[in-house]
Amino acid sequence: MSVARENDRAQQMREKARHMTEAAERTSDPEQRRRLQEKARKLREQSEQQDGRENSGLPV
Repeated sequence: MSVARENDRAQQMREKARHMTEAAERTSDPEQRRRLQEKARKLREQSEQQDGRENSGLPV
């Protein structure tokens, strides 16, 4: 996959994580909030790993 497409993918993952975090803040259900926060955290980690691979020159 090209670097530009990988950058786009990482950006989309961060955006989705941001939306999940916002949704978690709005919900009144503690279990739903926890699930959304966990999903957002995992997406942020994945996007950071993606960025790290791109910046290191390792195959993506």
